[in-house]
Amino acid sequence: MGKARAARKLAAAAALGGGGAGLLGGTLVAILFAEAILAKRTIGEPAGQAPVADGLYGEGPGEPISFVVLGDSTACGLGVDSADETPGGLLAAGLAALSGRPVRLSVAAISGAETQHLDDQVDQVLMAEPDVALVIIGANDVTHRTLPTDSVRLLVQGVRRLREASCEVVVGTCPDLGTVEPLAFPLRQLARVWSRRLAAAQTIAVVETGARTVSLGSLLGPEFAAAPHELFGPDRFHPSAAGYASAAVALLPSLAAAIGYWPEEEDADVPLGEGQILPISYAAVRAAKSSGTEVAGTDVAGHERGPRGRWALLRRHGRREVALPDQLSAG
Repeated sequence: MGKARAARKLAAAAALGGGGAGLLGGTLVAILFAEAILAKRTIGEPAGQAPVADGLYGEGPGEPISFVVLGDSTACGLGVDSADETPGGLLAAGLAALSGRPVRLSVAAISGAETQHLDDQVDQVLMAEPDVALVIIGANDVTHRTLPTDSVRLLVQGVRRLREASCEVVVGTCPDLGTVEPLAFPLRQLARVWSRRLAAAQTIAVVETGARTVSLGSLLGPEFAAAPHELFGPDRFHPSAAGYASAAVALLPSLAAAIGYWPEEEDADVPLGEGQILPISYAAVRAAKSSGTEVAGTDVAGHERGPRGRWALLRRHGRREVALPDQLSAG
């Protein structure tokens, strides 16, 4: 209950433009900032640039689906060698396979982007008249000392602009930063607490705008902790090609479902304790602990809100037998 209340307060403070440092605890925030700076020095600046993945993926009748990707170095796929290994390339190919239609990919994400840069990226992708968007941003806000409330508020502003343009939006929430190797214990555990709380606040705020979220604990979560040399790249911070494929597997069903190409009734038998309707703050905290969990708004008896706020549906999508790109199939 305490975690749900804290996440709800953080999201509310973001909506009201409040300060926010006290919600996480000033000492905790200061420690995380300092440790993030130290880790950044250990990691160093990433070499090279992400491959350019823009273009047309797949074949089939009808107009191409317009798919856009916004965010930071993780969103654009820094650290891999080819476009089809980036999140955008993987997911565009996956959407084409599921829909039977071509997909036109436009990537506005850039390495080093903070949430304050999201507005400019939205300006760029709106020219593509997007049908569906993926947003992954926020990690750089830590090292640049952006208050969590400001980070969430800026994210919501960007998502709202996309929704107003009739674009479906899926946000990959803050990953589990507690598995980044340059973070030393006990600060690694504090990073895990901080990132989960931020992910929960992102979920509450984003679902209120009519978008969906997917927990990206899997991006830097238990799988990465168990096999860091396989799923992290050489800098020990950005994912490898296998790591990006793992994240894409978690994201693809939600992107496809958002535009009607993943029959959600097929997920009814997927065990999780998902397929479960909860007040949004409770759903957000649970999703932050369970990698790959989608949270979307729903209604109960025709009502979107209950005594504890917006109703939300937790769901883990099942797998479908479909010809997916090799990287996703392996993932």
